[in-house]
Amino acid sequence: MALFRTIRKLTLPVHTSNSTHLMLLGRVVSSKAETFLSGTNANYLEAQYLNWSKSRGSVDPSWDRFYESVSGPTLKIEEFEDEFSPKTIGQNKTSRSEKDDKEAKERIKLHLAVQNLIRSYQARGHLLAKTDPLNLSIGAGWLLKTQKPTMEIKGVDSVVVAREIGTILREEHMDTVFELPERTCIGGNETALTLREIIRRLEIVYCGPIGVEYMHLFDIDCLQFMREKMETPGCLQRTVEEKKLIMRRLTKAVYLEKYFATKWPAEKRFGLEGGESMIVMLEEIVDSSTQLGVESIVMAMQHRGRLNMLVNVCRKQLTDIFAQFKPMEPKEPGSGDIKYHLGTFIHRFIRKTNKYLKVSMSCNPSHLEVVSPVVVGKARAEQHWKGDNQGDKVMAIIMHGDAAFSGQGVVYETLQLGNLPNFTTHGSIHIVCNNQIGYTTDPRFARSSPYCSDVAKCMDAPVLHVNGDDAEAVAHVAKVAIEFRCKFKKDVVLDLVCYRRFGHSEEDEPMFTQPFMYKKIRSMETVDKIYAKKILAEGVVTQADINRWEKEYNDTLNKHFELAKKVTKLSIMDWIDTPWTGFFESCDPKKVKETGICETSLSTIAHHFCKAPEPWAFEVHKGIHKILEKRAKMVKEGVADWAMGEALAYGSLLRDKVHIRLTGEDVERGTMAHRHHVYHHQGVDGATHRVLDTLYADQSLYSLHNSSLCEFGILGFEVGYSYSSPNLLTIWEAQYGDFADTAQPVFDTFIVNGESKWVCQSGLVVQLPHGIDGAGPEHSSARPERYLQQADDDEDVIPDLDDKNMPLNQLRAANWIVCNLTTPANYFHMIRRQIALPFRKPLILMTPKVGLKHPYYTSPFKDFLLGTQFQRVIRETGPASKDPKNVKKLIFCSGKVAIIIDELRKEKKLQDKIALCRIEQLYPFPYDLILKEFCFYPSAKVAFCQEEHKNQGPWTFVRNRLENLFGKKVECISRPPSAASATGIKWIHAKELKELKEKIIAM
Repeated sequence: MALFRTIRKLTLPVHTSNSTHLMLLGRVVSSKAETFLSGTNANYLEAQYLNWSKSRGSVDPSWDRFYESVSGPTLKIEEFEDEFSPKTIGQNKTSRSEKDDKEAKERIKLHLAVQNLIRSYQARGHLLAKTDPLNLSIGAGWLLKTQKPTMEIKGVDSVVVAREIGTILREEHMDTVFELPERTCIGGNETALTLREIIRRLEIVYCGPIGVEYMHLFDIDCLQFMREKMETPGCLQRTVEEKKLIMRRLTKAVYLEKYFATKWPAEKRFGLEGGESMIVMLEEIVDSSTQLGVESIVMAMQHRGRLNMLVNVCRKQLTDIFAQFKPMEPKEPGSGDIKYHLGTFIHRFIRKTNKYLKVSMSCNPSHLEVVSPVVVGKARAEQHWKGDNQGDKVMAIIMHGDAAFSGQGVVYETLQLGNLPNFTTHGSIHIVCNNQIGYTTDPRFARSSPYCSDVAKCMDAPVLHVNGDDAEAVAHVAKVAIEFRCKFKKDVVLDLVCYRRFGHSEEDEPMFTQPFMYKKIRSMETVDKIYAKKILAEGVVTQADINRWEKEYNDTLNKHFELAKKVTKLSIMDWIDTPWTGFFESCDPKKVKETGICETSLSTIAHHFCKAPEPWAFEVHKGIHKILEKRAKMVKEGVADWAMGEALAYGSLLRDKVHIRLTGEDVERGTMAHRHHVYHHQGVDGATHRVLDTLYADQSLYSLHNSSLCEFGILGFEVGYSYSSPNLLTIWEAQYGDFADTAQPVFDTFIVNGESKWVCQSGLVVQLPHGIDGAGPEHSSARPERYLQQADDDEDVIPDLDDKNMPLNQLRAANWIVCNLTTPANYFHMIRRQIALPFRKPLILMTPKVGLKHPYYTSPFKDFLLGTQFQRVIRETGPASKDPKNVKKLIFCSGKVAIIIDELRKEKKLQDKIALCRIEQLYPFPYDLILKEFCFYPSAKVAFCQEEHKNQGPWTFVRNRLENLFGKKVECISRPPSAASATGIKWIHAKELKELKEKIIAM
């Protein structure tokens, strides 16, 4: 121990333990040796030395000489001198021979190479994994082709995984025993293996039917979990009963598709042929999830294999599925949807755990990935209603196509929501049904990476690639995925590598574009036959067992086929995926509830909204104090601006136990800094004061959150959230109305027609700041013409104006509501009406920018009280209304242009000559009130004025309706037609505004 005492004096701190002796040897040896006697290498030597000192037999005998020299009495400090040590010590020669020293170094080098070899397989073994049942593509092949495009690849060299093989580790080392590092589980209970066995086990784990990508994960516990689940010997083994269950599930999946093909050979259904093991994967997840405490699963899926999934996972009645194949008159009104877009829900009993599990399959349009954020939003909402703050009870499963997963940006937008605190669902399971082809485009031309799933690695999610023809491997990765998700509450991706047996659809001829692939596919057996051979060889089942299961299922199919013949009416309601039990029964269908509030509530909310937190407890920005002073002054005067009207609407709904969720890129403060519902402490980072959270002790939750800078994913998320319950108000606000353009697929496939297609109601409010005020083409127009053009209304049909229930009937028949409001009181009543209606409709709302702080956009408090209501039209109340016969011009308008008209007629003293009527609700169109206003001014010339260009804005929608109603032509006052929504040049903007004003006052 004299040596150790000497070393400690030279290099050790006072409190360093003796356990670090060996590590420190590396600091005093020669500089050449330092490359391997330092850091983690020294840790390895130290651990091995401790084992050797206890029992020499536990370490290979070749280490004896080295460790004897370290602890022996003949070793001197001079032997560990390096070039930086003082030269006063005598130059004694080492007692060890150079040969022994070289052998020791070589031995250490080999052990380090083994460590690197293991890590290389963990990080890159997936490149050699046999995950493709067609054996046409593997990751290593893609890599070698990109590196050496001229190289003819006949086989794949393992050098792409581990370069130690054949260089440092050669054939003569194959039977040498090496200690296994702690960061691997391939040894099981064994701590040392021969190199040959180490490589064999690594090949089985990482280069078999499963390819695992997990070494990019940040959390060390996640890494170790994946190692344990994938590397532990025997982890892929299944019990006899589990194997039988897999066989029965494959039988059902395969025979259902065969039955479809037999009965309806020419019917497009996007069958699951070639990927039937997906049923095994989902069933394994469902079974295991109930063991882990999950009570509800919300699923999204592409169209391929949906019918099979509905039957075998969601347990939809076969009779209902078969009935979809014949033309039938629907029971309910609506457009309906094709069978492979439909969803369902069920409370399914899981025999394995004797528990019930709610399974919901969301309806999905053909715009494949648009459903992904919708389902995540539904799952988040359900977690809210269940009080599931950690995602223990509710989770989402999202199934994707391979080409869509790598090609559509909404996938990234959805994935990046995974860890955001106000959007997370605490982990979703993503399953890629990897057909290895997108319609007719093969992967070489569809993506720039070896795997379709590579985008998931940005999000700290493990990816498990699996061969779809290896049913047991499929079941294993499914179990690993659900356990990972439930343990770590993070996303996980399963890449089920399979193929399409009959092309894109049953009508397709894939040999046109993929002849080589489909020659191979035609030789492939179905996955049930492949697995049957395996378990028959193992003696798990007999051929009689398999024949019996096939006959039983065929008999079941035939029985339901006969029952389906008796179905004569199609019920869209049978396919609803999120029922609102009891809501419609509890509402009076002919009544809209009161939207006004009492004076006490108004006063409580208004004064609370003007009150700053105590200065000793929270430091507010000085600009906030000025805003609050102005608010307090308005409250004293009994007047509300837009921000106050909004606060009164939200505050009163929170009081009424209505959950509100408002998200968007800048909603906490408001893009135009008008809202300020969240104050930020000026002296403490991250400290906030949420103004409306403390209105009432028993109020509902106000989820106000700034979102990430994306529209498509966030709007889809909020659509899904709005589906969860009728007793909530979900609002998405664009930073500017123009920015909703990037979310257009959500509008087109869910919001505008979700009820018509799937009987799926939503009370979602979309707020789009709108107004042409010189801000340029991308910060001006919310494109109201787009939303009005999608209104399902016949411009040539005028409703019964004598019907007192016409306004409510119009709303009930509408596919959504489109408004452009000009008063805070009207905004207040509109928002509260969303909850007061006996049904739910999406609301597209053009909100003001300039008007947020303009005196024209104010309302007296009396307009908020009980007995008041939303005004579809705001009629003229000025001088012109006092003498209607002398009015020369009646101008109908909508939105901010009313400010221009009002200010201009005051300037020109034309208040008595020009009457102004503001259409607040553009759709459903308020025929009755507009006709009354028209008749009130018998001599007036009629015009419709808008600040938008003539080929844009409401004009294209209102023109025919006004002219059909009045029986005469209506003048259009607008900017001239334009390709852009607004000019970005100030001079042109001023010129257009001048010309617009001239048209307004022209008689």
